[in-house]
Amino acid sequence: MKLLIVGATGTLGRQVARRAIDQGYQAVCLVRNAKKAAFLKEWGADLVEADLCQPETLPKALEGIDVVIDAATARATDSLGIQQVDWDGKVNLIQAISRAGIKRFIFFSILDADKYVNVPLMQIKSCTEKFLQETDLDYTVLKLCGFMQGLIGQYAIPLLENQGVWITGKSTAIAYMDTIDIARFAIRALEVPETIGRSFPVLGEKAWSPEEIIAICEKLSNREAKIFKIPVGFLRLMCGLTYSLKWTLNIADRLAFAEVLASGNELSASMHKTYETFGLNGDENTSLESYLSEYFSRILKKLKEIDYQNNKNKKKQKKSPFKTKT
Repeated sequence: MKLLIVGATGTLGRQVARRAIDQGYQAVCLVRNAKKAAFLKEWGADLVEADLCQPETLPKALEGIDVVIDAATARATDSLGIQQVDWDGKVNLIQAISRAGIKRFIFFSILDADKYVNVPLMQIKSCTEKFLQETDLDYTVLKLCGFMQGLIGQYAIPLLENQGVWITGKSTAIAYMDTIDIARFAIRALEVPETIGRSFPVLGEKAWSPEEIIAICEKLSNREAKIFKIPVGFLRLMCGLTYSLKWTLNIADRLAFAEVLASGNELSASMHKTYETFGLNGDENTSLESYLSEYFSRILKKLKEIDYQNNKNKKKQKKSPFKTKT
């Protein structure tokens, strides 16, 4: 079976590609820049250059493909925003897939997207789900909450660098999941016909609040975090200001998403039916505690090695206070 993975250079997409290759699938990765995606080729994937926002480039990329797994999304640093990539680009992709006669399609959405119509990314994800329902594709929608990988930059690194950790005044507990485990569900869906035409929550067993995550990071690093709380009103003000400036649209979209994080409405759901349908065991998933523990263990060991080497170099460079007679 030949898979086309869209967004394969991203945090989730690269894990989907790796899982597909490890499972023996022929993986083709749709990329905009082959040089930046060289690591995927080293893993064993084939690369095809195309752009969701340039529909004329898609037919060639879809030649000979049996399944499309879409993990693409706009990034904060992209010149194009959520509207162009996550809506216009996805519509281009889905229409191209239909014209190419490809039936199987895996799409990643966000849990409870339909409940936040004022948040651009959530509204677009919800609309894409509805759009898929009107097609003849054999789709499967996996509804996610948050990636454990994102916790490193949000909590761990600021704490280690003695910087402030910013959280919203009214925090939301989120059932984070490791992208490696999410990828396992995506590839498994291809082997389970019962997943066709259905949506499933794919997330961690427990929802964690920012305060709980910070406490774990403090314990593992033996450091105290400098916590700063941002009022929701301030976020709304900043969101409005950034929307008024074209070059900050991607930032504004992400500030708008902060409304979800500050809602206080827990982002979690039962995984019972998901595990039952996919035939997978939740015990195989990485827990948030073990994920963070493994990260801090590696980084603190590295810091000790660097400190040891620096001290060693200083001793070598230190001059003796006694002059040697010649």
